Amino acid sequence: MDQNQFAGKIIEVSDLTVTVLLAGGKVKNKDIMITRKDDREYPMEVSEVTGSLARCIPLVNVAGLTKGLDVYSTGQPLTIEYSDRILGRVYDSYGRPIDEKPADSENVRNVYARNLQMPEINIDGEPLWTGIKVLDFFAPMQKGFKMGLLGGAGVGKTVLIKELIHNVYTRGGSNSVFVGVGERSREGQELYQEMQESDLLDKMAMVFGQMGDNSVARSKAVFSGLTLAEYLRDEKGQDVLLFVDNIYRYVQAVSEINAEMNRMPIESGYPATIESDVSTVEERINSTDKGSITSFQAIYIPADDITDEAVQVISSHLDGQIVLDRKVAEKGLYPAINVFQTHSNMMEIDKVGERHYRLVNEVIRYLSRYEELEEIIAVLGVDELSQADFDIFNRSRKLRQYFTQPMFVAENFTDIPGEYVKIDSVLDDVEDILNGVFDEVDESHFSFIGAIPRE
Repeated sequence: MDQNQFAGKIIEVSDLTVTVLLAGGKVKNKDIMITRKDDREYPMEVSEVTGSLARCIPLVNVAGLTKGLDVYSTGQPLTIEYSDRILGRVYDSYGRPIDEKPADSENVRNVYARNLQMPEINIDGEPLWTGIKVLDFFAPMQKGFKMGLLGGAGVGKTVLIKELIHNVYTRGGSNSVFVGVGERSREGQELYQEMQESDLLDKMAMVFGQMGDNSVARSKAVFSGLTLAEYLRDEKGQDVLLFVDNIYRYVQAVSEINAEMNRMPIESGYPATIESDVSTVEERINSTDKGSITSFQAIYIPADDITDEAVQVISSHLDGQIVLDRKVAEKGLYPAINVFQTHSNMMEIDKVGERHYRLVNEVIRYLSRYEELEEIIAVLGVDELSQADFDIFNRSRKLRQYFTQPMFVAENFTDIPGEYVKIDSVLDDVEDILNGVFDEVDESHFSFIGAIPRE
């Protein structure tokens, strides 16, 4: 650390801020400064400079820090590895390896360095087919899309994430990045082990800012993860999948930091900068001519209030949402996706074609009527249905089973080989079910298959 320059002395310490009286020299926002006590280093990031005072946010617990300690400037912001060595590795929010593997480095990059310029952004990205029937049919994605991923524990979110990573890597050789923002450390450890057991770990990089970390760590994890994804997109030319769990925790962490710095919140309690704070993250997720970053962002909805200010701001950047529903999971239908609440901005005639668009609307109409018919049958019985309603009821049950699918990453548990299903096959199968081609086939034959077998 000999290259660090003396910057000043600490004059005030609180849990989330350290005020430094500067002794001259150039100190700018985002620079990392360091102080030492009892052979321990305390890094902090400059948040604002006013005259001869610098307000910093500490990156570690400030217990032990006192007024009068010398502070040194590194002259550098937070950095993270920016090379092929990121694959198979796990980092903390500040770009430091935490997987007990050798910490050798080839090249590092400023985690705030990349801001796409408008001419770089490609808004006409190609479709990103996942091979997962229910996703490709109801919520097709375009490269560079930002998709909300909603669903609590135990509904299959991790399995869906793993399958997406597997399919995109298998089909396109593209890697993925997972960012844990303010989630439980136990869940992070479980995910790490599951990726290892599924032979997916070397196909991805992971960053964790855990629930037990302070607000600063939780707010920085997403920037480190974005930098890793940008390496794969910009330097390797890949179509990267970026998973953020949970993007709401980022907003929450920024709010806590702003409150500590006595910045006036807006009426809902969030900082007045909430729009720009979210945009700073979301605008880095896009397609370019080199590659793309397609993100799946888990969103915690506080008190189930979908009108919450932070949820609304995040949603305004999204191109669609995938909703996993416990009621669907309880019926044994996996992936447990609620097709009524799942949607994508790509679901337009000029993007998916008239046939795909028409079939989705027809399936939604069938399934909506099916839910009504279930109530009628519970009272009157199936024999009281008209022929038209009976056909809808019968075909809807087949459709519901058809959109289940065996997963590659779950083969060890189900003993059913995984299936990747092309969208053309899905459209053919759905059309035939709606047209009554399979009316005489028992619905059980449609459970956990890929495409319908043809003679």
